[in-house]
Amino acid sequence: MCRLKTLVTTAGRPDPTSQQLAERACQSLHVPFVERRKRSVKKIAQFEKSNVIVAGKNRYEYYPYGIEKPFFFHPSSAAFRLKRVARGEHDPFLNAMNLKKGDSVLDCTLGIGSDSMLAAFAVGETGKVVGCEGNPNIAFIVREGMQNYDITELPLLKCMQRIIVVPAIAIDYLKKQPDQSFDVVYMDPMFEETIEESTNFAPLRFAGLHEQLTDEWVAEAKRVAKKRVVLKAHFRSSLFEHYHFKRDIRLNAKFHYGVIE
Repeated sequence: MCRLKTLVTTAGRPDPTSQQLAERACQSLHVPFVERRKRSVKKIAQFEKSNVIVAGKNRYEYYPYGIEKPFFFHPSSAAFRLKRVARGEHDPFLNAMNLKKGDSVLDCTLGIGSDSMLAAFAVGETGKVVGCEGNPNIAFIVREGMQNYDITELPLLKCMQRIIVVPAIAIDYLKKQPDQSFDVVYMDPMFEETIEESTNFAPLRFAGLHEQLTDEWVAEAKRVAKKRVVLKAHFRSSLFEHYHFKRDIRLNAKFHYGVIE
């Protein structure tokens, strides 16, 4: 849906804060602003034949054209996963990534950023996490959300402020990176089969780019990774065997992780 034009408007009753947020979105994405004029988002989208970003008082909401439920940033599952990790419990993603303090991570499929948040926590302040998101609208929403989300009740989420969000398709970004420039490269072609059940995730299925894993993508990931390449896919996926990932089979889990050292 990012091939359609995108425009920015304010909440139904705009205040100075939402006006400023709207201006920020327009400048960052190089898209036009449209006055709300008491119209519904649906009417604006239909009239303009456009995706719509709404600058509200506390957050941005993204309405891909034809979709009535918005995509917005929320830590989602990362919040309780971070709590468990901080208590010393294991997380399957972190087990597969095998991260150390100071490691560098490239998340090729950032999405809402839940896995990148766990990675940022694991590598610490001396590490680096870069997340690629091919839809610039989604990348903007997630980057702004990570930088401005109220972390008062969960200080552990502060780690997400260190994530570098790159509005780029993974394979294009990988091609520009030197050999062995990241310790770990992570790939989650999440649209192969529906796994995530979060209601906030549903609009992302329509708004996100549906990238298929390719020979070139895997080859570039292996070139860029210093330590390992990690794949997350549905337990029925043939990608593990096709690309020779060593799979961690987890009974009763909807998805598995695979590793190439």
